[in-house]
Amino acid sequence: MVELRERAFVVMMYTVLVIFALVCFLPFWLVIINSFATETSIQTQGYQFFPRGFSLSAYEYLFSGKQLFNSYKVTLFVTTVGTLLAVFTTATYAYTLSHPRVKYRNILSFLTYFTMLFGAGLVGFYMLIANWLGLKDSIWALILPYLLNPFYAFILVSYFRTLPFEMNEAATVDGANDLVIFFRVIWPISTPIIATVSLFYALSYWNDWWLSLLFVDNYKLHPLQMMIRQLMSNLNAKAYVAGSGTNYNIVVPTLGMQLAIVCVTIGPILFVYPFIQKYFVKGITIGAVKG
Repeated sequence: MVELRERAFVVMMYTVLVIFALVCFLPFWLVIINSFATETSIQTQGYQFFPRGFSLSAYEYLFSGKQLFNSYKVTLFVTTVGTLLAVFTTATYAYTLSHPRVKYRNILSFLTYFTMLFGAGLVGFYMLIANWLGLKDSIWALILPYLLNPFYAFILVSYFRTLPFEMNEAATVDGANDLVIFFRVIWPISTPIIATVSLFYALSYWNDWWLSLLFVDNYKLHPLQMMIRQLMSNLNAKAYVAGSGTNYNIVVPTLGMQLAIVCVTIGPILFVYPFIQKYFVKGITIGAVKG
């Protein structure tokens, strides 16, 4: 009787997991399959799981210009460079906050926590980036504002405080300075939490369009997500994907192109996630539970 109940429970759990997986998969399938549907089919029949008419016009029009490739370059550069700099900045700052011998660590912690509660406002933020730093229409305006996230810093602080301080003392006796201790001792054993924070930063940079909306007027420097926003609002779609000399009287497959650009832009980040998933689960548990 007990064995029968266990089997019934297992079957029920697998059924729930399969249903949950289908619920998560169906929106992706709906976007992918309708990106190959004709514009007329989408307009008349709406989004369907199995469209009647198929066409590559959305992808042909999307790849007809150079802006897609330019936006890909911008997004890849911002995501790669931004993630590396942000992880380095956040990890070193968090290590400073967690070090028991840093004199003003409590003041720095308070200032970091204060920024999580109160922001400077949009006007001050815009003046700082555009006027004082002079980053208007610069690719660095898409990177520098996200270099230090207080929430991610405190996740790292929680993890660093769980490490035995005796390791630092042993390395100091061997003649290592703080930088050597951090990169040769602390960093290698912090791979799970570093990978977790790296994923968070990579997703933030990859999905961001807000900074480009504020500080970048040159559409050639717009990232992929800004392209999606422009296409979704039907603003300047032809300027994004059509080159000079293009016949502007042709019908633009707007709805299909919106779905096509989502498929083109979401692919790389989906391929990256499985490689760091094992670190993600372990790292977020360590950083959030222990403290």
